[in-house]
Amino acid sequence: MAINTKKFEKLRDEMVTNQLEARGISDPFVLGAFRKVPRHLFVSEALMDQAYSDFPLPIGEHQTISQPFIVAEMTQALDLKKDDRVLEIGTGSGYQAAILAEIVYRVYTIERIHSLLVKTRRLFDRLHYHNIVTKYSDGTTGWKQESPFDAIIVTAGSPEVPQVLLNQLINGGRMIIPVGNQYAQDLIKLHKDHRGAIHRTNLGGCRFVKLIGEQGWKE
Repeated sequence: MAINTKKFEKLRDEMVTNQLEARGISDPFVLGAFRKVPRHLFVSEALMDQAYSDFPLPIGEHQTISQPFIVAEMTQALDLKKDDRVLEIGTGSGYQAAILAEIVYRVYTIERIHSLLVKTRRLFDRLHYHNIVTKYSDGTTGWKQESPFDAIIVTAGSPEVPQVLLNQLINGGRMIIPVGNQYAQDLIKLHKDHRGAIHRTNLGGCRFVKLIGEQGWKE
């Protein structure tokens, strides 16, 4: 399939202007990442023309690539810095990790579905995202060997905030996670202050696939 690069660049710019900036996404590093990452390559060929639309899309294995705005909202809420090390729970299509990789020093991302991870790792390599480190594992237990992290982002809905993930945040670190039941969640931001105390902010309603694992939902 021949890809019309100019067409997708135009769609990408329109997405940033109409879906992100218009709704309050203002971090220049976040907006710059969204203008650069080719979202259409993170979905199947059949869905490429819908890749920059204002809704999630299926990616197989009962998983989705999130709506662009929710990816941007979660990314902006992490208050990222260029030398940050970020842990992502739920690699999925790889789009969120690629956005992070445009902003921070290194991204560690965990996926429990092997077929998705293999496909996504190939795409990372093709796009030269060499600062993304992948792992096939239960993401709900984090990545203790590489911790602590400056920020953690969970891209699936959890019944509660896993303490094991909070333990892997540095003091001063930030975490974003959808918390609720299997059908609807609230997007929760947690900030661990320099004394280790946790401060919690509710960013509003959202809907994600279930976070499956030892510290999440059971299959």
